[in-house]
Amino acid sequence: MTSPTPPISYKDAGVDIDAGDALIERIKPLAKKTMREGVLAGIGGFGALFEVPKRYREPVLVSGTDGVGTKLKLAFEWDMHDTVGIDLVGMSVNDVLVQGAEPLFFLDYFACGKLDVDTAAAVVGGIARGCELSGCALIGGETAEMPGMYPAGEYDLAGFCVGAVEKSKILSGQSVKPGDVVLGLASHGVHSNGFSLVRKCIERAGTDLPSTLDGQPFREAIMAPTRLYVKNMLAALAAYPHSADAASPGGIKALAHITGGGLLENIPRVLPEGTAAHLKKGSWPQTELFAWLQKTAGIDDIEMNRTFNNGIGMVVVIAAEEAPACAAKLRELGETVFEIGAIAERGTGAAVVVA
Repeated sequence: MTSPTPPISYKDAGVDIDAGDALIERIKPLAKKTMREGVLAGIGGFGALFEVPKRYREPVLVSGTDGVGTKLKLAFEWDMHDTVGIDLVGMSVNDVLVQGAEPLFFLDYFACGKLDVDTAAAVVGGIARGCELSGCALIGGETAEMPGMYPAGEYDLAGFCVGAVEKSKILSGQSVKPGDVVLGLASHGVHSNGFSLVRKCIERAGTDLPSTLDGQPFREAIMAPTRLYVKNMLAALAAYPHSADAASPGGIKALAHITGGGLLENIPRVLPEGTAAHLKKGSWPQTELFAWLQKTAGIDDIEMNRTFNNGIGMVVVIAAEEAPACAAKLRELGETVFEIGAIAERGTGAAVVVA
């Protein structure tokens, strides 16, 4: 007589429900720190509820979604998981900010082959920290354990943010005109774009890696998280609002988050037809990190400025008469600000010229 086929549990198949429950319990206090006005129901339900704050008269919702890219490969290799969550938040909230919007809430998606609670908690801890620093509520997400889909020790991340802006205060960039000033806000490093090339540079350098870059240990300099510009830029937008008067538009007219494509590809996205940004070479310093990347990769300035943020993580276009005061305000709030150029007629030239 043959013995009966033994039962196979979900855990036998590779999915540990208990581990997932343990992670949720670790996440709850982290998410609680991010709660803000508007949250009606957060983590734990089938869907998160959020009420647009009543102070908005004509709210327009602005959404953004992104991931962290191949920076994750270094997080796996170096066992550095506590800051990639900040990158995840930064990639979306900084994009939403560019429309003039206040990020309201964030959701994340964490997928792996086998759930390691400590690693996942470190990642989500970074997400919660990024939300807290951005004034954005972490109100939900998904943790997916999918055996056979990912190599051992690896995971993937995606995030989704929703913000709101008054309809009259949307930054479209359409009032940008020649003579406006371009301010650059310093980045924290590479942020979360260009890491396929960063990894090639590390591979090319082999064991001949610098011990420090810009006063930080090499790996910490490489993995420094995306700078979150939200709170400081919202304060600047309130102090220097864009005027709806077409006859005399002033204030901050456009923002550009410098991500994939660098300065050369992102600034044109917020410029009206017929205009160009003329950036002054040397108006902001090249850090040791970017100098090392350029030398190791053997690439020219053009390639640097369209692959990396090259030291500028956010660009502000503002009326010339208000630029000095706005720059001073941002510095007072803690940003490192450079006047990097001006808007000009485009003519037959490129949309961004660095000379």
